[in-house]
Amino acid sequence: MQPKREAPVRSGLDRLRAGEGPALRGVPVTLLCHPASVAADLAHAIDLLRGPVGADVVSLLGPEHGIDAIAQDMEPVAGGRDELPCYSLYGDAFASLSPTTAMFHGAEWLVCDLQDVGARYYTYVWTILLAAEVALAAGMKVLILDRPNPLGGLEEAVEGGAIEAGEESFVGLHNISVRHGLSAGELVTMALAERGVAGRERCQVLECAGWRRAQMSPETGLPWVLPSPNMPTFETALVYPGQCLLEGTNLSEGRGLTRPFEIFGAPFIDGRALAAAIDPEDRPGLALRPLSFKPTFHKFAGQRCGGVQLHVVDPPAIRSLRTSWALLRACWRLGGGAMRWRTERYEFVDDRPALDLLAGGSWLRAAVEAQAPIAELVAAHEPARQAFLRRRRDFLRYPV
Repeated sequence: MQPKREAPVRSGLDRLRAGEGPALRGVPVTLLCHPASVAADLAHAIDLLRGPVGADVVSLLGPEHGIDAIAQDMEPVAGGRDELPCYSLYGDAFASLSPTTAMFHGAEWLVCDLQDVGARYYTYVWTILLAAEVALAAGMKVLILDRPNPLGGLEEAVEGGAIEAGEESFVGLHNISVRHGLSAGELVTMALAERGVAGRERCQVLECAGWRRAQMSPETGLPWVLPSPNMPTFETALVYPGQCLLEGTNLSEGRGLTRPFEIFGAPFIDGRALAAAIDPEDRPGLALRPLSFKPTFHKFAGQRCGGVQLHVVDPPAIRSLRTSWALLRACWRLGGGAMRWRTERYEFVDDRPALDLLAGGSWLRAAVEAQAPIAELVAAHEPARQAFLRRRRDFLRYPV
């Protein structure tokens, strides 16, 4: 029998299971978790806290998609699980995103273990932030069980500029770059400090052991568990910082397919023309393959669409935000006037186009419609990117 290979990286949950971190045996805790809240052997946080850790888990909180991650995007979620009080932090109004103190059932600690994917639109980090703010205001302690950023954390891979004042939303509650290169623990402690949250010294981070910022998910040895229904693979996460922008359009982002965000298009898109329109400089690390597809649900369900699949060729080279800016620009030009911006309610906001919330302002819509050169967009956002890099340095916990 081959000896079991130990993962080169241990998550905060793995460390807590091993007896590291605060002593929680017999202590009442509320656990914020989802299906990806697992140890290296796939044991779930609920079972580990109630088992070897010995905590008294008095209630559970679930983020967007639900504690079992069965709900689709922006679908209100009810509670679940019969054996423990379980509450959804994603309902039909912005107020539902924060827990009430009653949901803690007298817990002394709020323990948070959610797998992020490294893009500011991905709402789990904001759920941790909002829950931590309520818990700290109630005098509780907060423990974030940290996990590696699956996209790595190097400065050169950070993409995107600032969120303009007044454009904050649940796809960007605090002013950070789109691809931020932070772990959840780093991001939340940064936001708590910059927001001046009282009691933030009671927020602890049980750091990953062995993670280096240059490592992406496959190099950590940790298992990939879908953190949400449309994040099936590491490759999906790699393209997501750019491809999530498609949610702000009438283009299909590939929901209803097995490769969402990697495959996208619309009935009015010619995939060959689209692939040919993208300069190789604007798709580093990616190959574009024209294709046709038919979504089983969501946009254009049952209709034949033309588009492309983004194939990952060189993961460290990928700059998906730049690529998706170029794809949006080309689709606008090639769509024959059929491409539109989403104006329906998006993440609890209905007074502006969804793309403005995702981009952090109206600048991207204007740039796409004006067919602004992609290199100019990248250069225009570089000062804000550099400002974010300077701000984040005081909160980094892991070496390169």
